[in-house]
Amino acid sequence: MSPVTAVVLAIVVPLVGAVAIGLMGEERANLRETATLVSAAIVFGLVLTLTPQIAGGARPELVLGEPLPGLPIAFEVEPLGLIFSLVASSLWIVTSIYSIGYMRGHHEENQTRFYIFFAIAISAVMGVAFAGNLFTLFVFYEVLTLSTFPLVTHHGTEAAKRGGRVYLGLLLATSIFLFLPAVIWTWYVAGTLDFVPGGILDGVLSPAAATILLGLFVFGIGKAAVMPVHRWLPAAMVAPTPVSALLHAVAVVKAGVFAILKISVYIFGTTFLQDVGASQIFAYVAGATILLASLVAFTKDNLKARLAYSTIGQLSYIVLGAMLANSYGIVGGAMHIVMHAFGKITLFFGAGAILVAAHRTQVSQLDGIGRMMPVTMAAFLIGALSITGLPPTGGTWSKWYLALGTLEAGEPILLAVLMLSSLLNIGYLLVIPARAFFAPADPELLAHPVREAPMPILIAMVITASVSIGLFFFPDPLFDLVRMVVES
Repeated sequence: MSPVTAVVLAIVVPLVGAVAIGLMGEERANLRETATLVSAAIVFGLVLTLTPQIAGGARPELVLGEPLPGLPIAFEVEPLGLIFSLVASSLWIVTSIYSIGYMRGHHEENQTRFYIFFAIAISAVMGVAFAGNLFTLFVFYEVLTLSTFPLVTHHGTEAAKRGGRVYLGLLLATSIFLFLPAVIWTWYVAGTLDFVPGGILDGVLSPAAATILLGLFVFGIGKAAVMPVHRWLPAAMVAPTPVSALLHAVAVVKAGVFAILKISVYIFGTTFLQDVGASQIFAYVAGATILLASLVAFTKDNLKARLAYSTIGQLSYIVLGAMLANSYGIVGGAMHIVMHAFGKITLFFGAGAILVAAHRTQVSQLDGIGRMMPVTMAAFLIGALSITGLPPTGGTWSKWYLALGTLEAGEPILLAVLMLSSLLNIGYLLVIPARAFFAPADPELLAHPVREAPMPILIAMVITASVSIGLFFFPDPLFDLVRMVVES
């Protein structure tokens, strides 16, 4: 199979899967879920076939058409996009396994609709990952917003509808009023929207103009959840836990920070950002988001809300890496896309397992639950270690390179931000498994003991937690791909 064919199929197969899921319907649930798993496995296999070629220096390209003069829908696979597509496609498999246990164990309604829109969202993610220019990225970015809206409002309650309005309103508003003008401005001054190693803006923008344009991108790409355009993310926590996993680890937020990282490298270029000093102010904005989100997380007793604010802070680690505009920062930011994905999805899987098995949603209700749900809370502990950046988990490496990036940039204040935020992570995350395993059990738990969640949920958690550990001991394949981005 040619690389170009693999790229097209990676985008089309999820759509075909969505049709198959719809044809199976609620009456043939086993076949419906088989269609989901088969589609996910095929997409992951297709992306895997691209890996050796991209690692060898190939850059498959495809132009589908030109809806506007000089603005083609075009795809090109490069190392950064390959990393994002590998994360999304692999976690689609794991999240589908988890969803089977969760949706059935929690007796969710409209399960077919859930799987359909999940598949469409993955197709959009593949389009974002493989976008060959800024126009293509913008189109698939918006498709992703629209396809995930029905997932956020899945329950159909007033709270779900309210959360969905905040979700859709903020993401569309930032896109229309900030992201789209930034795209148009880039086209006007550069005459192209192609992603080019070294960027396309050097010599065509003044330092002040470059700073303003970068700000439009940073805040216009609302999925990156940089404060103050972050409220859509906690509002979306009304969705089922597998959707939270999709939002926080697989697709939506990662599409945002991926876009900022890619624009920094291939539209502005790190050398240009350093020369004009355009990114320094936004590095501090990212640092402020990291600390403020961590402090808010401390105040949240609801487990999913605490994890949501944790995500806001962790996303700004990646934004910070991009804004440092140096080799260590880019490496750390790109690696954190992967490390955070597996760590955070493990945490959300744990939250969903607790809800299904024990019907508990508050951190204060979890004392002693680890002795009844040891697999769940052990996996949660591993995810928390990775998010904090502690061995033996993959988050150690991404935070290490980000710290080196702050030193290379001569920014000791930002290094202090990273160190302080890790201490805050310990305070609001690691306390949860500590209480679960060692605190005296909640009397209600003793009166009504619980057991582990259904097996598909446990399998998914064990897989993602194991990968988080594996990324600590075997980071080289990921590092080699990321290094290619820097060297380009």
